Amino acid sequence: MPACPVCALSTLDGQVCGHCLRHPPAFDHALAAFSYGFPLDRLLHAFKYAGNLALADILAEPLARIAAGHPKPDMLLPMPLHPSRLKERGFNQALEIARPIAKWLNIPLAADACRRTRDTSSQAGLKLKERRRNVRGAFACDLDLAGKIIAVLDDVMTTGATLNEISRVLKSRGAVEVSAWVVARTLPE
Repeated sequence: MPACPVCALSTLDGQVCGHCLRHPPAFDHALAAFSYGFPLDRLLHAFKYAGNLALADILAEPLARIAAGHPKPDMLLPMPLHPSRLKERGFNQALEIARPIAKWLNIPLAADACRRTRDTSSQAGLKLKERRRNVRGAFACDLDLAGKIIAVLDDVMTTGATLNEISRVLKSRGAVEVSAWVVARTLPE
């Protein structure tokens, strides 16, 4: 299905959508393996909230296939979790999906390149402005990323607020290009 190359939302002809033309995000483009919905939502829920880590490779493979057809980034950065969320969940779902992709595509995995500095509330159920406010200032990166091309991996992109915020931080550290790689993209209602 044709999609906006910037935000990965469906478009008629695969051109940049009007929203991205009017309000470009901090990330330069996005890749999404699936639209978020049944039955993928059940798989992601079993993986993320029930700890069914055996699903990581199954979720990673379609995204890896799509990413293989695009220029290779200098590093793959899984969306960081705050230490308290990591302790609560026991694993970082983005890291578990990123591991096989980094291996299959031979991309350096930058698991500790950035950190989540604030324990933000869940983005689920928040409107766009609330989501932006919720993640503002939530990430830090100490690496010099001058001239680097970074792919940030997350499980789901809904509004793109979290990916936008981390991309803003990466660009402030010198990244010249940031891609958002997600297993699923939520479609507008």
